[in-house]
Amino acid sequence: MKFKTRPKKRSRLEGHAKTPHKMGQKIRIKSTEDLAVMRENGILVARALRHLASLVRPGVTTMDLDREGEQFLRDHGATPSFLGYGGYPASVCAAHNEVVVHGIPNRVPLKEGDIIGIDIGAFRNGLHADSAITVPVGDISPATRELLTVTEESLWQGIAKARAGNHVGDISHAIQSYVEERGYSVVQELVGHGVGFNLHEDPQVPNFGEPGDGVRLRPGMTLAIEPMINQGTREVQVLPDKWTIVTLDGRFSAHFEHTVAITDGEPKIITLLPPDD
Repeated sequence: MKFKTRPKKRSRLEGHAKTPHKMGQKIRIKSTEDLAVMRENGILVARALRHLASLVRPGVTTMDLDREGEQFLRDHGATPSFLGYGGYPASVCAAHNEVVVHGIPNRVPLKEGDIIGIDIGAFRNGLHADSAITVPVGDISPATRELLTVTEESLWQGIAKARAGNHVGDISHAIQSYVEERGYSVVQELVGHGVGFNLHEDPQVPNFGEPGDGVRLRPGMTLAIEPMINQGTREVQVLPDKWTIVTLDGRFSAHFEHTVAITDGEPKIITLLPPDD
């Protein structure tokens, strides 16, 4: 989940009533014990997403997914991170077709050829984990499938740069260059974020930028890296509900996210399913 506005340059989303996070907090370094708790929560989030993805088919509603997601988390002793956060009214952010992020679940049935972004977080034992996927509804067009493939791969390109000694801008540039070389656009009004003790912590993690810019990465930092990629223009707008953010041209958008821990070696993906799961 984002609620992040583009840093440095003012955008049409800055000051949006549903953007509660303010920059300037101290970056929270997590202990080994904290990371163990986050990993447990991350596995729960990954299992919740797997469960919700298995339910996606024509005729299912995003309200159905929201109820299932909330129940899954509560059945495992966790609280949905998003429910009530800044006034958000659901446990799942549901991004349908041209919705980039923050879509409020509703009773409109999904149909063949749609895509649906599912973003969910879990809070348990004092720590959050946050992840998102975009799922096809039945058969989708080759162009739509390529959008999902490029967006998911751009996430892995960014994660590969999430190493101690690198900078946030190295993650940002890896995502942006991969996406734009393939003819897609990066949403710049919304970015990733630190996560852990709070759902949103410093630093912000844009999906655009220059290598070497931004905060230097240190072991114990935990980041929600989350490319939001559009088929057409990068421009977005907020709907009257003051939550739902859509592409300005009405073309599809995709979103993938992992919570990642910076270590002394390879990045540790908190929200990845175990190999034997």
